Amino acid sequence: MLTRFLKWNLMLTDLGFVAYWSFAALQIFPAEWLYKDAEHPLMLAWNWSFAPVDLMASGVGLWALWDARRGGNYWRFLLPVSLSMTVCAGLMALSFWVIRGDVDLAWWLPNLYLLTWPMFAVPSCLKNLR
Repeated sequence: MLTRFLKWNLMLTDLGFVAYWSFAALQIFPAEWLYKDAEHPLMLAWNWSFAPVDLMASGVGLWALWDARRGGNYWRFLLPVSLSMTVCAGLMALSFWVIRGDVDLAWWLPNLYLLTWPMFAVPSCLKNLR
């Protein structure tokens, strides 16, 4: 069974990924909200390189939630995939900001969230594989 913590965080993360990439594609974010050098082609490419990982994690996570709700068993295998991809997305972004020496809490906090919350879900996730 999925815990309430896991369900809510998974939903928040996955819908957050979809919202972020939708807003990015539509260029809705105000310039002051964007990361440093966002207009630079290399930085723009770096940011968009996360879209496949984020959206795949989101799709797999939402699929896991749907499957669990309908009483299926696929969610037990989908969930670790989604959580792993979410951790990787957060770690990759934070690693980049550390290497670059760019500290901006507006970008660090969401990525710290992506990196950490799935780690709290892993014990229940592994228990569900039995």
